[in-house]
Amino acid sequence: MLRSIIICPDQELAEHLHGALTATGVVAVGRTVNRYPDSVDLVRTLRAQTPEVIFLSFETLEQALALVRFVETEVKNLQIIAFHKTLDPKLLRESMRAGVREFLAEPFERHTLMEALGTAKELLDKNPVSYETTSQIFAFLPSKAGAGTSTIALNVSAAMSRRPDTRVMLSDFDLNSGMMRFMLKLQNEYSITDAIENAPRLDENLWPSLVTTIQGLDVLHAGRVNPSLRVEGTHIRAMIDFLRRVYQVLCFDLSGNLERYSMEIMQECKRVLLVCTPEIPSLHLAREKMAYLKHFDLDGRVSVVLNRYQKKAVFSKEQVEEILGIPVLRTFPNDYQGVNKAMTAGSFVETGTELGKAYKDFAAELLEPRGGASQPEGKRKFLDMFASVSSRGLASGEK
Repeated sequence: MLRSIIICPDQELAEHLHGALTATGVVAVGRTVNRYPDSVDLVRTLRAQTPEVIFLSFETLEQALALVRFVETEVKNLQIIAFHKTLDPKLLRESMRAGVREFLAEPFERHTLMEALGTAKELLDKNPVSYETTSQIFAFLPSKAGAGTSTIALNVSAAMSRRPDTRVMLSDFDLNSGMMRFMLKLQNEYSITDAIENAPRLDENLWPSLVTTIQGLDVLHAGRVNPSLRVEGTHIRAMIDFLRRVYQVLCFDLSGNLERYSMEIMQECKRVLLVCTPEIPSLHLAREKMAYLKHFDLDGRVSVVLNRYQKKAVFSKEQVEEILGIPVLRTFPNDYQGVNKAMTAGSFVETGTELGKAYKDFAAELLEPRGGASQPEGKRKFLDMFASVSSRGLASGEK
């Protein structure tokens, strides 16, 4: 089935064409747009529907020609079929000059439609339509609960969204205790659950009702605690495919429980940001998770983020790198007062603070990465000491 959309201000004419196309059994009409859309709306529709063919009414010649020119620059190999109430010689001539190969007119007879669709399919078989998708996908994974991962995910995502021409989506996939709804005082009744259930049907009309936009950042919260929710991998992939076409950056706040759906998300990511604090339980669990992710060939995508780091911390940055076996990509200072102030206001950490500036710098680094640091040489004696202390601390029930 060829995927298509109809653009036609004349609703009655659009309905006639829709019925005729459906009757052919070889084309599926995903959307009928009863106006000539502006460039922003058209891009959203194209990326949401991913049509292979556009049926474009030449009711208003200038607007139709403008849309043809725009589509050619926006999507490679997308086929355009013109149509009108009558086979007007002037419209036919102008559409051909614009590069439109097929022109239909009422009564939209089956054999005429099949010829036009056959030509479109032949061209698509040789050169399939290609839609731009983003590879800027980041997952924020806590070493343990309370490491401050959601705060980092929220504020780094917000910093990314402040960059010019950067649409950012933050999804809270901690289905057991997601914090975004509380941290931002969100009132939207829809959540991740609704997005997952409707993943195969997501489009530019449904999606805006699911998300909440805060100062340019789109947020989808986890909803109420629902540990019994079953998430199908096919729905996760369908949702991410949709988001990759609509946004420049995708950020996922994960629970840290390494659920199957979390593993599915991390497989799609450019980077997995493992957040830990310079404390024995957090570092121990970070190392355990690194070992687990290695079994899924994800270790090469994992970068360590050290939160609440102070100069007089129990473990220095260098020691943390030795414990985990990979460099610490970024450290964030401890600022309980600033974080609590933001949470009370249901907003982001102030951009002028030391912590706010660190979030901004990290966002820039993720989107414009520099060369990575070399792997540190582990010191066996220190690592053995850490392993011994870690096991004793965990055995004694320290938290």
